[in-house]
Amino acid sequence: MMRGVNRQDIFECDKDYLKFLDLLHRAAFPRDEQNHALPPNIVIFCYCLMPNHVHLLVRETPALGISDAIKSISVAYAYYFNQKYEHIGHLFQDRFRSEVVNDIAYFITLFRYIHQNPVAAKISESVDDYRWSSWAEFNTNLPKADVHVCAVSSVLQRIPYKELASYVYEPMPKAQRILDFDNDTCVRVTDDIVREFVRSEFDMHITDIQHIEKNRRNDMLQKILEFGASIRQLSRMTGVSRKLVEKAREPKEPKGTVLFGPKLKNGAK
Repeated sequence: MMRGVNRQDIFECDKDYLKFLDLLHRAAFPRDEQNHALPPNIVIFCYCLMPNHVHLLVRETPALGISDAIKSISVAYAYYFNQKYEHIGHLFQDRFRSEVVNDIAYFITLFRYIHQNPVAAKISESVDDYRWSSWAEFNTNLPKADVHVCAVSSVLQRIPYKELASYVYEPMPKAQRILDFDNDTCVRVTDDIVREFVRSEFDMHITDIQHIEKNRRNDMLQKILEFGASIRQLSRMTGVSRKLVEKAREPKEPKGTVLFGPKLKNGAK
């Protein structure tokens, strides 16, 4: 996540958005002076450019660490912006903020959150209407994306489009919170909110879940995790072992699929 200093806008017109997308494209698909393809500096799974901030879901690569990759993009864009608008001083607020994505379930949560950001901010009526996110790269029924920057095939090999779309179009729970610039850490939901969710969603106390038949129990655990509870938190509150909670969170994988090339764990951010 990158945000304008003092919350100032970092995009003033379409050309500014397109410039930033061009920088993302150059990072994801770099070429040498002879126009030969080079290893990517960063693998981009999705993005959303908002008027005063940017969300990226990415995987760092051996070619360039995450800090250097994002710094290269931000420095180049700040130079462009400052030259164009005769702006003096920093454009972005401090260093970008990031967190490691340790599992596919949270990857999907972030994928939804990033694409739903314009709707949540009330600057777009639907995910489909917002031009400056990566959703047009995935939904081929929409007008073609201005610039291709995402590893679309890698995502769709892991998550079929219909399943992905069902997540993206379903509004996220209002109680769920994602790491943002106004929080020092990723704060999801409190125990009381989790208990209330279980009562309203399943009409039972959270400690009763451990006694439910396995398949139904796993479905319930998965829904609570998608709501925003952490694995450690849910294991503590239900009495179900952490290993079983983790297993419930794992989606069923079609045979022969690959999790975005290298393991997602400790790689995607």
